[in-house]
Amino acid sequence: DMTYRVIATGDQAGQVDVRVSINGEQVSVERATIGQTMPLQVTVPNAGRNIIELAIDHEPGELTDANNRAIALVDGIRENLRVLLVSGEPHAGERTWRNLLKSDASVDLVHFTILRPPEKQDGTPINELSLIAFPTRELFVEKIKDFDLIIFDRYQHRDVLPILYYDYISEYVEKGGALLIAAGPEYAGESSIARTPLMSALPAMPSGEVVDKAFYPRLTDLGQRHPVTRGLDGSNTEPPHWSRWFRTIGVKNPEGEVVMKGADNLPLLLLDRKGEGRVGMLLSDQGWLWARGFEGGGPHVQLYRRIAHWLMKEPELEEERLTADGRGMVLEIRRQTMSDDPGPAQVITPSGKALIVRLEKSEPGIFLGSVETKEIGLYQVGNGDLTALAHVGPINAPEFTDVISTEDRLKAPVEATGGSVRRLAATSALGGITDGVTLPSIVPVRSSGVASGADWIGLRTTDDSLLKAVSRVPLFGGFLGLGLLLLAMGSMWYREGR
Repeated sequence: DMTYRVIATGDQAGQVDVRVSINGEQVSVERATIGQTMPLQVTVPNAGRNIIELAIDHEPGELTDANNRAIALVDGIRENLRVLLVSGEPHAGERTWRNLLKSDASVDLVHFTILRPPEKQDGTPINELSLIAFPTRELFVEKIKDFDLIIFDRYQHRDVLPILYYDYISEYVEKGGALLIAAGPEYAGESSIARTPLMSALPAMPSGEVVDKAFYPRLTDLGQRHPVTRGLDGSNTEPPHWSRWFRTIGVKNPEGEVVMKGADNLPLLLLDRKGEGRVGMLLSDQGWLWARGFEGGGPHVQLYRRIAHWLMKEPELEEERLTADGRGMVLEIRRQTMSDDPGPAQVITPSGKALIVRLEKSEPGIFLGSVETKEIGLYQVGNGDLTALAHVGPINAPEFTDVISTEDRLKAPVEATGGSVRRLAATSALGGITDGVTLPSIVPVRSSGVASGADWIGLRTTDDSLLKAVSRVPLFGGFLGLGLLLLAMGSMWYREGR
């Protein structure tokens, strides 16, 4: 919810059309009453920076149209992300996921651990069990669309979920949902969820192999450029400056992007898109070793958080992203890409002039460019299929708010000091010059005298002095100094001799 006001010179009244644009696209035309505060409701289209522009038409005779538009910068944020974490059984890594998600104030976590699978029967009556029943229908049928991310942590199919519900999860992903599989040995077994209808949403099928071997998780060539794994703390050394893991789950025919590799160069972290949604697969259950500080630990918080936010389509973690920003009068461009060379950026200035800005590689997957500008306003930046908007210069600069020529602003302080305000030329009502420029005579006046007259203005003189320069001459320098020194010593010797 926003408010705005259209101001006109003089007693002008009536209504005017106001064009409303969001990120360069016009979304509506509002009818505003001049001089009145008007309400405006806009829908923030995406997370991150959004530029909202309000503009009116240029009127004949205006000095400038810089004040015919107003800019508002609105940052869109996701609030109360809903995450469903389902742990197939209690294990060391379960608490790592739970602690990470619970520590994020923007995450609403629903966590269930399967403590009593259907095959576990010990004769205890149902009414004497203290375990909470797993609300499968409520979570996976009625409210599945409310979740931003579903995590299966070492989960296996043991008839806790009806087989039909896996279809619902696959459909949830296809329609824009996010799914993360934190795999353990169960993924390679007979009860693997890859043997359910969920297989259509998975980026890789299990090979049946579980490799129990110590290894350092390493970034692949793609992983060094991918925003999820790029620049992970400790990744730029060999071996990486983090602890080892000891188990990798083998898969075959991986799809999507392999950004980390495990033992024997097997895929360790897979990221893939399915329909409108996203799927991630971490093929080891040893990440908790980093959290426990084993052999110095590792960046588990950084890695897990990036994985979760990439799955939930955080703009900053997109593989292909173009952003631009104004720093003073400099337009800065940042291109995030998986390619080796995105090419130059095309820039359109507020006046419509086209510029080409070269992008230089800053780090793997990051290209930067900048150009110094002279125009204040919105710049359109393009590179490939991506576009971005940036505002350069002060936003809604006060000097452009009211550009009507007036004597009133300076009249009071000038009269208080004995001066005068006058025009060099008469102007018409529309701002055009009607007479030639006439300069008044400039004469010096005493500090106590009047500083203006009918056809002259005065510059007050003062009795203050001004130090312009200082010259230094050495008193005893060169041969003169040497002669005076010898004369003084001779005089002293002659006096003592007498």
